[in-house]
Amino acid sequence: MATRTIAAPQPLVEVRAVSHHYGRTSGAGQVLDTVDLTLNTNEVVGLLGRSGSGKSTLLRSIAGLLRPSEGDVRFVPGDDKADPTVAMVFQTFALFPWLTVLQNVELGLEAQRVPAEERRTRALAAIDLIGLDGFENAYPKELSGGMRQRVGLARAIVVNPSLLLMDEPFSALDVLTAETLRTDLLDLWSEGRMPIKSILIVTHNIEEAVLMCDRILVFSSNPGRVAAEIKVDLPQPRDRLDPTFRALVDDIYARMTARPAAPATASKDGLFPGTGIAMVLPRVSTNALAGLIEEVDAQPFDGNASLAELADSLQLEADELFPMAETLQLMRFAELAGADIQLTALARRYAQADVDGRKALFKQALLAHVPLAQHIRRILDERASHDAPGRRFRDELEDFMSPDYADETLRTVTHWGRYAELFAYDEDGDRFSLDDPA
Repeated sequence: MATRTIAAPQPLVEVRAVSHHYGRTSGAGQVLDTVDLTLNTNEVVGLLGRSGSGKSTLLRSIAGLLRPSEGDVRFVPGDDKADPTVAMVFQTFALFPWLTVLQNVELGLEAQRVPAEERRTRALAAIDLIGLDGFENAYPKELSGGMRQRVGLARAIVVNPSLLLMDEPFSALDVLTAETLRTDLLDLWSEGRMPIKSILIVTHNIEEAVLMCDRILVFSSNPGRVAAEIKVDLPQPRDRLDPTFRALVDDIYARMTARPAAPATASKDGLFPGTGIAMVLPRVSTNALAGLIEEVDAQPFDGNASLAELADSLQLEADELFPMAETLQLMRFAELAGADIQLTALARRYAQADVDGRKALFKQALLAHVPLAQHIRRILDERASHDAPGRRFRDELEDFMSPDYADETLRTVTHWGRYAELFAYDEDGDRFSLDDPA
């Protein structure tokens, strides 16, 4: 088996003080804040963080699809004095359904005005390389999700890019398909069979990052910053059960659940941006919270679980698990300590309670620890009509956050409040009331 020839790493792309915001003024809808990054040859680098941390924005800035609000992205010429080239693999396949596999793969070459005969030869070679030989004339609708993503990969590598950018390329696939494609890609990379000098991959799957990457940049959110840079000194192929591998995964979980150092920009528990009613609440359902409590309460965890083991058990990625775990901590149903989650006595009672008992405990937690829920209930109690328009609360939230975050936060607290029978909400009339609560 051929192996990749490892030359001395050379800078390929330099990102300097890149910031990005939406709006006319700096800081308005800020997604990235002064990000620095150097991509070298002969390495796979992962951008790891939660949704909204700016990972994909940075990737698109490097690809030239977005212009940063501040800072710059510089491509470092190689020994041949030519600037590096980039190609991108998207999360959602992005294939043209009316074109065959061969025609989809040829698109980039056609844009480069490569002659038809050479175009066909190179496209067929790329299709064979990624394991789709025999499907050249198939249409995307005839392919499975994994096969469609292979077409996207072939379309990217056929143009011989220096840098391959991948935006959560496996997240739309089932677990087994993603694992197969991930392994095949690593084999092609380690064997030097792809004309690529470096790979930059965006992910929110911690194990995926440790499996694939030589270096991991962990992003914080609101706005996105590089919170940590982690070198992965493990030989390929990597074993998920290796104690060193597990220790590194646990360390990253601990880093990503650590409370922010600056209390001025976080809630009093360091969980969500904002304070008081300005706290941004994630879209987490009460069913998901109840399910997480039940899972941790039961054996083998018995009230205390490693987040990494819990993610494996529930088949959840970090981006799904963290908001649930942090919401439980916000409401005092759990404590997060490093890479572990421990249920409180209140949560253990919740796990054993009947439906009415669970609602009562959830209502108690809402009123004690979620200021927006307290605020809505107080307004309804004070009004003679015991009702209020949703627009009133949405406008208040928009004084502290973007309209999208305001809408998401109000929807979240509405769902929680209705479950707890703290208040009622009429979707058609967009009105809160006390009609249903006892």
